[in-house]
Amino acid sequence: MSSAMYERMRGNPKFQELVATRGRFAWTLSIIVLVLFYGFVMAVAFIPGTLGQPVSEGAMLTVGVAVELFLFIFFWALSALYVKRANGKFDALTAEVIKQAQKGGK
Repeated sequence: MSSAMYERMRGNPKFQELVATRGRFAWTLSIIVLVLFYGFVMAVAFIPGTLGQPVSEGAMLTVGVAVELFLFIFFWALSALYVKRANGKFDALTAEVIKQAQKGGK
Protein backbone atom coordinates (compact mmCIF):
# COMPACT_ATOMS: atom_id res chain seq x y z
CA MET A 1 0.00 0.00 0.00
CA SER A 2 1.14 3.52 -0.73
CA SER A 3 1.67 6.18 1.88
CA ALA A 4 -1.30 8.09 0.43
CA MET A 5 -3.51 5.08 1.13
CA TYR A 6 -2.19 4.89 4.69
CA GLU A 7 -2.99 8.58 5.16
CA ARG A 8 -6.54 8.04 3.85
CA MET A 9 -6.93 5.14 6.27
CA ARG A 10 -5.67 7.15 9.25
CA GLY A 11 -7.99 10.03 8.40
CA ASN A 12 -11.02 7.77 8.03
CA PRO A 13 -13.56 8.18 10.88
CA LYS A 14 -14.20 4.41 10.77
CA PHE A 15 -10.49 3.84 11.44
CA GLN A 16 -10.64 6.19 14.42
CA GLU A 17 -13.71 4.30 15.66
CA LEU A 18 -11.91 0.97 15.20
CA VAL A 19 -8.82 2.09 17.11
CA ALA A 20 -10.85 3.61 19.95
CA THR A 21 -13.28 0.68 20.27
CA ARG A 22 -10.60 -1.98 20.10
CA GLY A 23 -8.42 -0.10 22.57
CA ARG A 24 -11.22 0.35 25.10
CA PHE A 25 -12.22 -3.28 24.82
CA ALA A 26 -8.65 -4.56 25.19
CA TRP A 27 -7.97 -2.30 28.18
CA THR A 28 -11.22 -3.34 29.85
CA LEU A 29 -10.40 -7.03 29.50
CA SER A 30 -6.81 -6.42 30.64
CA ILE A 31 -7.94 -4.60 33.77
CA ILE A 32 -10.42 -7.38 34.60
CA VAL A 33 -7.69 -10.02 34.25
CA LEU A 34 -5.13 -8.06 36.27
CA VAL A 35 -7.54 -7.25 39.11
CA LEU A 36 -8.71 -10.86 39.42
CA PHE A 37 -5.25 -12.38 39.08
CA TYR A 38 -3.52 -10.04 41.52
CA GLY A 39 -6.53 -10.25 43.83
CA PHE A 40 -6.00 -13.99 43.96
CA VAL A 41 -2.25 -13.54 44.56
CA MET A 42 -3.04 -11.12 47.40
CA ALA A 43 -5.53 -13.61 48.84
CA VAL A 44 -2.83 -16.29 48.79
CA ALA A 45 -0.48 -13.91 50.60
CA PHE A 46 -2.90 -12.57 53.21
CA ILE A 47 -5.56 -15.23 53.79
CA PRO A 48 -3.89 -18.57 53.04
CA GLY A 49 -5.89 -20.30 55.77
CA THR A 50 -9.17 -19.49 54.05
CA LEU A 51 -7.92 -20.69 50.68
CA GLY A 52 -6.66 -23.88 52.30
CA GLN A 53 -10.09 -24.77 53.70
CA PRO A 54 -11.96 -27.62 52.01
CA VAL A 55 -14.88 -26.56 49.80
CA SER A 56 -17.22 -28.75 51.86
CA GLU A 57 -16.91 -31.07 54.83
CA GLY A 58 -14.71 -34.03 53.91
CA ALA A 59 -13.91 -32.71 50.42
CA MET A 60 -10.39 -32.95 49.03
CA LEU A 61 -10.84 -29.81 46.90
CA THR A 62 -9.80 -26.60 48.66
CA VAL A 63 -11.29 -23.15 48.22
CA GLY A 64 -8.02 -21.91 46.69
CA VAL A 65 -7.95 -24.63 44.05
CA ALA A 66 -11.63 -24.07 43.25
CA VAL A 67 -11.08 -20.32 42.86
CA GLU A 68 -8.05 -20.88 40.64
CA LEU A 69 -10.00 -23.33 38.45
CA PHE A 70 -12.76 -20.74 38.13
CA LEU A 71 -10.22 -18.06 37.21
CA PHE A 72 -8.63 -20.32 34.58
CA ILE A 73 -12.00 -20.99 32.96
CA PHE A 74 -13.03 -17.32 33.24
CA PHE A 75 -9.79 -16.09 31.62
CA TRP A 76 -10.24 -18.62 28.83
CA ALA A 77 -13.79 -17.32 28.31
CA LEU A 78 -12.52 -13.72 28.16
CA SER A 79 -10.03 -14.78 25.48
CA ALA A 80 -12.84 -16.41 23.52
CA LEU A 81 -14.91 -13.23 23.88
CA TYR A 82 -12.04 -11.13 22.49
CA VAL A 83 -11.56 -13.50 19.54
CA LYS A 84 -15.30 -13.41 18.80
CA ARG A 85 -15.36 -9.61 18.89
CA ALA A 86 -12.15 -9.35 16.84
CA ASN A 87 -13.42 -11.74 14.17
CA GLY A 88 -16.80 -10.02 14.03
CA LYS A 89 -16.98 -6.30 14.70
CA PHE A 90 -13.28 -5.42 14.42
CA ASP A 91 -12.71 -7.35 11.19
CA ALA A 92 -15.82 -5.79 9.64
CA LEU A 93 -14.61 -2.29 10.51
CA THR A 94 -11.14 -3.11 9.19
CA ALA A 95 -12.58 -4.33 5.89
CA GLU A 96 -14.64 -1.12 5.57
CA VAL A 97 -11.60 1.07 6.21
CA ILE A 98 -9.49 -0.80 3.65
CA LYS A 99 -12.28 -0.73 1.07
CA GLN A 100 -12.78 3.02 1.49
CA ALA A 101 -9.03 3.67 1.37
CA GLN A 102 -8.71 1.72 -1.87
CA LYS A 103 -11.55 3.76 -3.38
CA GLY A 104 -9.80 6.94 -2.34
CA GLY A 105 -12.67 8.30 -0.27
CA LYS A 106 -13.53 8.70 3.38
